[in-house]
Amino acid sequence: MAKGHRSQIKRERNAQKDTRPSAKLSYARVSVQKACFVLDAIRGKDVQTALGIVTYNPRYASSLIKKLLESAIANAENNNGMSRENLYVEECYANKGPTMKRIKPRAQGRAYRIEKRMSHITVVLNER
Repeated sequence: MAKGHRSQIKRERNAQKDTRPSAKLSYARVSVQKACFVLDAIRGKDVQTALGIVTYNPRYASSLIKKLLESAIANAENNNGMSRENLYVEECYANKGPTMKRIKPRAQGRAYRIEKRMSHITVVLNER
């Protein structure tokens, strides 16, 4: 049996909640490996440098991560009252999402499977 009253359990759970500003993009149509190339480039950088990197990066994932980074910055300013100049990218990672399976017809009646991978991308900011 759980300890304490239901409201006490909820209060304890909310006390452990992460208060850092973040943004998450679920079901992004890009594989984890391709997203990680861009995420590795911005990890640990301040937000101005990170925005510059993703703006001029030719990869498709960089356009998704740019919107995600701008959303995380807006969350930090509006919800947490943080200053944009002091923010940096503390964590950024991509987790594996579901895979769409498609069939490609091949010679002699065979069929090859094509896997269209998805990922869940998360960006977490913090203040210096």
